[in-house]
This record gives sequence, structure tokens and C-alpha cells, in this order.
Amino acid sequence: MRHVFGRRSVVVATGVVACLGIASAAIAASAAGPAYNLKKLKGSISADGSSTVGPYTTAAAELFRRAGANGVNVTVGISGTGGGFQRFCKGEIDLSDASRPMRISEAAACKTNNVGAWRAFTVANDALTVVVNQQNTWARCLTVAELKKIWEPGSKVNNWKDVRAGFPDVPLKLFGPGTDSGTFDYFTEAINGRARASRSDYQASEDDNVLVTGVSGERGGMAYFGYSYFTENQSRLNAIQITNPKTSQCVAPSKASVFNNSYRPLARPLFIYAKGSSFKRQEVQAFLDYIFDNEVAIATRSDFISLTPKQLQRARTNFLLAVKAANRT
Repeated sequence: MRHVFGRRSVVVATGVVACLGIASAAIAASAAGPAYNLKKLKGSISADGSSTVGPYTTAAAELFRRAGANGVNVTVGISGTGGGFQRFCKGEIDLSDASRPMRISEAAACKTNNVGAWRAFTVANDALTVVVNQQNTWARCLTVAELKKIWEPGSKVNNWKDVRAGFPDVPLKLFGPGTDSGTFDYFTEAINGRARASRSDYQASEDDNVLVTGVSGERGGMAYFGYSYFTENQSRLNAIQITNPKTSQCVAPSKASVFNNSYRPLARPLFIYAKGSSFKRQEVQAFLDYIFDNEVAIATRSDFISLTPKQLQRARTNFLLAVKAANRT
């Protein structure tokens, strides 16, 4: 299934590459899921990619081992969504953590390198969060237009007084993810209208902890990253409310605002991609099965927003169909 992500094509696979018919989904949903004996599993699973999704996969791996899968070693890197897809499409890793869907160009690279029949699963939700220094007492709520004024290509806004009349004369110091980040892609699409369209004169890092440190040390600092990093550091930062373009109401990032669809336009799904050949392995299937069986616990442990009931049902259905397809080949 292909969609347009800004002006760039992307591939959206919600569990299997082919689109699912209603009848097939209903059959898969009613089927009993596979049973895995975690204590007998052995092997290793390599994951890399999004710095946003990385903590989720790490939490899932920790709970997976605690549940009995001590013979499976899961390693998690955070090279950014783009970096993860590069490694994934070279066949170097089993799982690619992603905060955006795979692009058509990335899928083509996978095909070129014979990394076919990959699977994509929605595993959690995120409220992409704009943060400022705790000394910032003036910017409680910003509009999409104001964020665009700050972050659009060629922007010369370097002082808070230029953002809105009445804001103080305080230098604006910007921090944000690098260009390999899916968060960068999503934010620029949602705020600036085109993926990867952004001013470049800001301090960029694929490590969100660097962004946290930067904003917490600058009175006029601003950054954006995943909701989990804000919740981990809310004693050091303030989250900005975003004006919902449809209702004109200021909405804070939260599980409730994501579930009721009011945190717009910065709510987004998060993904884990599995290499086709890796997905055939029992330990990889068991790990993903464990994620869907314990999705709320994993999301809670890692400060993520869980899937909605409808999303979880769809993800579980897609997983079962993927298992059946993998076990037939």
C-alpha cells in the first residue's frame, strides 16, 4: 500500500506487504495464536533505528527475558530511523525501529539487496512533544503557524519576541533531531508542510538526551522529540501545548489526547519492521508475539502511549497472518 509522505513516497505495511481483505482479517482474528515456549528459545535478535522507538524495544526485550526467554539476546541500537532502514535493507539487522513508514526508495533498496518479504507492525503511539526550558513562563501554547515561523526553511527567527507580540526579548536556541531521524521527517511534514523541509541552523543530534541537556541549559531553548523522552525529563523541561487547527483549543501531549484524536497534528504511530528471513525464526516471532500480548505493560514501562483497542486488534490480526505466511514458506 503506497501513500504520499509530504512529497516523498512511502510504503505503509501494517503487518504484511499486501493489503488485507476484510474476510481474511476476520479469519485470522478468530484463529488461535501460536504458542511459544520462551524457556526453550535460544538465539539473538538485532534491532536498530529510531531513537524514539529504541527505548520501547529495549523495555520489551527486558520484559521478554524476565518472562523466561533468557536464552535470547536482544540488542538495540539508535542510529535513527533512516540509519536503521539502511542497515535493515542491507540485511545487517533483524528488526528496524521506525518512527515513520518506510519510503519507496528504502523498499527498493531492500529489494535490490534481496531483503524481501519484510513485515511492518504498529507497536505503539507517540505524541511528538515540543519542549522549552522551565524558565520559559511565556510560551504555554503555540500554533502550528508559529511553529512553522520558527522552523521553516530560511527562517531568521532567533528571538522569542519575534515569535509573538508580547513575548520577551530572549534569544531562541533551537535543538532537534538529525536528518536521519523519522521524528525530523514527521515534524517537518506536519509543521512545515513538506517532509525534511527545515531550517538547518540548529543543534542537531540523533541522541535525544543531548537535546534534553541543551534545552534544559538554555533559558530560550526549544526542541522536539518523542513523548517518552519528555516524561522521563519533565522535571527539567516544560511541554508546549499545541493549538488544534480544527478546534483552536490548546492541547497538551498525553495518552488521552492521542486516544481522543485531539493532539493534532503531532500524534503518530510507531513501528517495528521485521526482515522476512528473520521473521521465520521462532525467537523473532516469539518476541513480537510477546509485544502484542503485553503491549500495555511495555508501553507503560517505557513511558509510551499504548495502541488503541482497534489498533491492537489490527496489529494482532496482521501478526497472525504474517506468521501463517512465514511458516508456509
